[in-house]
Amino acid sequence: MAQDPEATVTPTEVAENTDPGPSQQPPIWQQTTESLLVDYATDKDEGLSTGEAQQRLRTNGPNELTAKKQSNLLRFLKQFNNSIIYILAGAALLTFFMHHYSDSIVIGLVIIANAFIGYFQEKSADNALDRIKALLVNEAVVIRDGQKVTLPARELVTGDIVQLEAGDTVPADLRLIDADNLKIQESALTGETDSVLKGEDPLMADNLPLAERANQAFASTAVTNGSGRGIVTLTGTHTEIGHIQQNVAEVKQQRTPLMKNLNSLGLGLSIAILVVAALLFILGMITHVYSLPALLIAVITMVVGSMPEGLPASTSVVLAMGTQAMTKQNVIVKTLPAVETLGAVDIVNTDKTGTLTKNEMTVTDVLTAADTYTVSGIGYDATGQIENDEGQTVPWQQDSDLEWLVQIAGQTSDAEFHEEDGQWVLTGEPTDGALTALYHKLVGQDPAPQEIDSLPFDSAIRYSARLVDHAGQRVLLVKGAPQTLMQMMAKQGQPVDQAAWQSRLSQLTQQGKRVVALGYQPVAADVTDVADVVVGQNFHLAGMAGIIDPPRPGVADAVKQLRYAGIKVKMITGDDPETAAAIAQQLNLSEKARAITGPELAELSDAELAAKIDQYTVFARTTPADKLRIVKAQQQRGHVVSMTGDGVNDAPALKQADIGVAMGIRGTDVAKDSADMVLADDDFTSILRAVREGRHVFDNIRKTIRFLLPTSFAEGLIVVLSILMDQPLPLFPTQLLWINMVSALTIQFAFIFEPAESGIMKRGPRDVTRGILSKLDVFEVTYVSLLISGLGMFAYDLLTNQGLNAVIGSTMTLNVIIFGKVFYLFNLQNDHPVLSKYFFRNKMSFVIVAILLVLQAGIIYWPAMQSVFHTTSVNFYYGWWIPILAGVVVLVVTEIAKAIRHRIDHQTVVREQRNF
Repeated sequence: MAQDPEATVTPTEVAENTDPGPSQQPPIWQQTTESLLVDYATDKDEGLSTGEAQQRLRTNGPNELTAKKQSNLLRFLKQFNNSIIYILAGAALLTFFMHHYSDSIVIGLVIIANAFIGYFQEKSADNALDRIKALLVNEAVVIRDGQKVTLPARELVTGDIVQLEAGDTVPADLRLIDADNLKIQESALTGETDSVLKGEDPLMADNLPLAERANQAFASTAVTNGSGRGIVTLTGTHTEIGHIQQNVAEVKQQRTPLMKNLNSLGLGLSIAILVVAALLFILGMITHVYSLPALLIAVITMVVGSMPEGLPASTSVVLAMGTQAMTKQNVIVKTLPAVETLGAVDIVNTDKTGTLTKNEMTVTDVLTAADTYTVSGIGYDATGQIENDEGQTVPWQQDSDLEWLVQIAGQTSDAEFHEEDGQWVLTGEPTDGALTALYHKLVGQDPAPQEIDSLPFDSAIRYSARLVDHAGQRVLLVKGAPQTLMQMMAKQGQPVDQAAWQSRLSQLTQQGKRVVALGYQPVAADVTDVADVVVGQNFHLAGMAGIIDPPRPGVADAVKQLRYAGIKVKMITGDDPETAAAIAQQLNLSEKARAITGPELAELSDAELAAKIDQYTVFARTTPADKLRIVKAQQQRGHVVSMTGDGVNDAPALKQADIGVAMGIRGTDVAKDSADMVLADDDFTSILRAVREGRHVFDNIRKTIRFLLPTSFAEGLIVVLSILMDQPLPLFPTQLLWINMVSALTIQFAFIFEPAESGIMKRGPRDVTRGILSKLDVFEVTYVSLLISGLGMFAYDLLTNQGLNAVIGSTMTLNVIIFGKVFYLFNLQNDHPVLSKYFFRNKMSFVIVAILLVLQAGIIYWPAMQSVFHTTSVNFYYGWWIPILAGVVVLVVTEIAKAIRHRIDHQTVVREQRNF
C-alpha cells in the first residue's frame, strides 16, 4: 500500500513543508536534538518500541514510492483521441473509397506510427517513475527496543533512529543527531557531485537551500565517509525524492510547437476545403451545371484533389531524416517531433556540473610566497605545466616551494583513477582528485605515498596530515583550509603574513574557486604517530592551490554561437552562487549575468516569478522543484524552452520542458527516460549542432508545405473554376487521383534532401505563435494555385476551341499541372535565384523529377494506362512543349515574386536596425 498523503503526520513534518509562522515550530534544521526527540516521541539510545513503530506504520503507511499504473491498451487508444487524427482518418477513408489506395495506405501508416510514437513516449515517462522508485534502499539499520536491527526499509516510520555507515544509502529523510566525519553524496537531489560534510548541530538560518542543510540526510543519497545517526522525519512520498517522483508524475507531456502548428494548419485547411465543397455543391445544384451524380463526383474530386493528404507523410519523412542526421552527430532523438523543437527554442537551460563543466575538479592556480602561477591543462587526462603571468612555462623543479607543493599534493591524496570507455573515473574525493591530477600532469606518473601514519580530514580541525620519509628525513605533510593552517602557524610563533595571503586567496574565491593550503614541517626521526606532532612548529607554508571544475573545451564558443543565433543560455545548478556566477562569467552567458538562489525563488509567487524570470541568467542552490518552477515560468512568458540535465533532480524539469535533453554517458536512467533527446557523447556543443539541424528540418517542412498547398489547391481549383464557368472538367477524376498518387510517391519528397540554407544560424528562433506560414506565404499559395490551374484551363480551352480533341487536351492539361509542380519545385528549393551555383545543390531532386517524368510518360503512352486514366498518345508539341512552356511561366513569375520578397525582407531588416 502506498503512503496516503492525507495521513496523519507529525508537527515537524508539517513545519518542514510549510513556511514557519508565529504559531508553528521552526524549520527542522533549527531544532535541537532534545526538542526533536520530544517532537517525535523517540529515544536516542532506545529508539521506538516495536509496538509503537507498528502503530505508526499502520497510520502513515510504508516507506516506499509507488507509481500509478495505466493499462497499456488504454494508453495506446488514447493516442487516437485528437482532432488531427480524426481528420487524417477521414481522409484515409475518403481516399480509400475513391480507390486512391496509395494515399489511403500512407495516411493510415502515419496515423498508426504517430500512435506508437506517443505510446512509447508515455511509456518512457512511466519508466522514469519506476526508476525513481528503485532508488530507495531495501534495508536499513535501525534502533528498535534498544537493539540495533536490520529491517526492510519500507517498515521505517517517523521517529525511528537510523544508523548510517560509509557505503550505506540513506533510507528516508533524516535529521542527524550524531555525525562523525560524515560525508554524503547528494547529487541525486542537488546535481553536485562533491560529497557534503554533515553535522548534528542546529543551523540558525531561516531559509536554507537543500544543499546547505548540513544536519539533514535525504532518502536515496549515499554515505561516502564516516558514520552517523539520525531521526526519521519523512518517509515515502513525503521525502525529497518522493517529491521528485510526484512532480514527474504530475507533469503533462508537452505537445511540440511543430505539432501545435501542424494541427492548427491541418484543421483549418480541412474545414476550409469542406466549406468550399459544400458551397460548390449548393451552387451546382442551383445552377444545374452538371447532373447530380456528375456534380457529386466533381465535388468529391475537388476535395480529394485539394486535400494535402501527403503532408503528414512528408513531414514524418523529413523528421525521420533529421533524426538520422542527428544520430550521426551523437544526438539520439526519442520522438520525431523533437527533432524540430530544438530548432525553435529561444532558451537553453543547462546544469553546470558535467554539462558546462567537465565535472573534473582541476588545479588552475598556484600561489607561493614569491609569486602567482597558473596551471595549464583541463581535467584529469590532460598534460599541463606551471606558467607565469606571461604564459611562460616555469621550471617548477627548480623552485623549492613549487616542488614541495607538487610533492605534498601527490603524497597527501588518496584519490585514484581508472579508465572506463576512454574516460578517467575518479575514486575518492574531488579535491583529492584535483591534487592527484596536478601531480600526474607535472611528474608524469601516479603518486606513490610512503605513509608512516596519517590523520584524515575532520571538520573539527579542518586539515589532514600524512607522516612520510622524504629524502632521508621524516616530514609531516599537511593540507587544509588556508585560514586554519595560518592560524596554527601564528599560534606557534611562525612568521606568516595572513593579510597578504588573505588578499591573494580572496581573488581566487571570488572566481568561485576552492582554495587548499599545503605545507610541511620536519619532525624527529623517531616520530611514528601524527598525534605526537604539534602542527605549526617549524611549519613551512609551501603555497596554496586554487581548484575549480573548469568549463568544457568548446562550450564557450558554443554559447557564443547560440547567443548569436538568438538563443539565451541559462544556468540552473545546485552549486554555490559565487561559483556558478564565476563559470557564467567565464562562458559569457550574458553581458551581465544576474543570479538568484533557490530560497530567493521560494519567496516569489508563480506570477512574480514569471514576471521576473527573464532578468536572471544564473539560478543557484536550486531544488528539483525550483527547476520545474523556472521552466514553467519561462513557458508562461511564451518561450520555447530546452532543459539539459543528467540527474534524478533534473527529471521533472526535463519532462516539463518543450525539449528535454539528457546526457548519455553520465546521465541517470531517470533523466534519460524523462528526456526527449540524449547527447550520446555528453558534449554540450552537440546542442549547437542539434539546433542547426532542427532549424534545417523546419525549413524543409515549411518548403514542403509551401509546395504541397498550392499544387494541391491548383487541382481543386480546376474543378471549382469549371463549375463556376459552366464548362466540362478539363481533367478526369482518375487523372486528379493520378497526380496526387504520383506526387505522393515522388516529387513531394524532394525537399527531404535539401541542404541547410546558408546563414541558418544567423536568424533568431522562429515565432511559434505565428504558425508555419506567414502572410506572404499565404499570398504565394493563393497566386501559385491560381497560376497553375489557370494555365491548365487556358491551354485546354484555347486548343479545344480550335478543334483539338478533348482527350488530347486533357492529357496536355495533365502534363501542364505536372510541369507546373516541377518548375515550382525549382523555385522553392532555396532562397537564391534559380540560375545560380545553388541550382544543382540538391542532386536527388533531379533524380526524383526524372522518375516522375518516366511515370508520366507511362501514363500517356502505355495503352493499359490510357484506358484507366483517359489519356492518349500525344506529339511533343501538345504533350510536352506546351506544358514545359507553362512550367517556365510558373518559374519566371515565382522567381520575380522571390526577388520582390527578398527586397521587402531586406528593407524590413534595415528598418529594424535603424529603430534599434
